[in-house]
Amino acid sequence: MKLAHRIAYYLGGFSIGIVILLFFLGGKRASCDYGPNARTLKNIRLKERTISDAAIRTLRNHSIDTAVVSVLLQEGNVLFSESNTTLDSCKQYTIEGTVNSKELKIFVENCEKKATVLSAEVQEEP
Repeated sequence: MKLAHRIAYYLGGFSIGIVILLFFLGGKRASCDYGPNARTLKNIRLKERTISDAAIRTLRNHSIDTAVVSVLLQEGNVLFSESNTTLDSCKQYTIEGTVNSKELKIFVENCEKKATVLSAEVQEEP
């Protein structure tokens, strides 16, 4: 078999495989959250979320809506060095990110069925 025929068969089969793969995975909300940061944020996002009164007060004092917590859980970075992941019951994570030109850091308690934003720190960008 000539090299051109081999390449044509390979590309034909590869193309059919890609189309079938897109067909099966196209309707599903499949995601590739393999890194520890992405897995942690996704785990917190999928749970019932509450925000403590202290965190709400801090956000209101800086004129920040509580909806930025959702944005931070999408685009933020988990600071594992400042987090306490060795607890048995509820792990505590520190998540930081920039929202509306303000550095925001939230402290989240991630339990089995519920995630609670314990507190928040806001720093104005220069």
